[in-house]
Amino acid sequence: MVSEWFYSAIKYRTVLLAMPVIGVPDMLRFVLALAAIGPLLAGCTGPEPVRQTETPAFYASLASPDAKVDAASARDLFNGYRRNLGLSGLAIDPALMAFAEREAQALARADRVDATRERSLPSRLSGAGIAGGSALENVSAGYHTLSDAFSGWRGSPRHDATLRSATARRFGIATAYNPRSKYKIYWVLVTAAP
Repeated sequence: MVSEWFYSAIKYRTVLLAMPVIGVPDMLRFVLALAAIGPLLAGCTGPEPVRQTETPAFYASLASPDAKVDAASARDLFNGYRRNLGLSGLAIDPALMAFAEREAQALARADRVDATRERSLPSRLSGAGIAGGSALENVSAGYHTLSDAFSGWRGSPRHDATLRSATARRFGIATAYNPRSKYKIYWVLVTAAP
């Protein structure tokens, strides 16, 4: 009888199975042993994985009055796309950022995507004191996240041309919120040569 219990202990690699339990089948002893050892082994798995509690900036909703698009996240997103196409990266340009902010605010106030289109982009840039001989812009509305706007722009040949501009080296991006608008959020992206 003892040799049978000893054989079970070796077979299942646990001493708990070697303890005689009268009238309990081997399989039930095995399950009970696993139930007893399981909690002990759970501590051997290492530290718990770090859970991300913050939403990445490119997924953050911009549908609120104080929300601002994260220019560094936009730069990283645009430059990853451009790098895959063999294009140079874009740098955040403070003057273009300020320009994009004013343009986005004007669009949101007017609740129209074409509100600033009476004058050409070079004329508007020049009026703001910004050299922008080779500049392009994306103006859009309704995208609630940077990720949504980026996906929409890539899907539109005209907007994608702004992202893919071979001469562009700097950019400015901004959003403006209008709670009464059906679009809620207005976007302006301007890319320009150095």
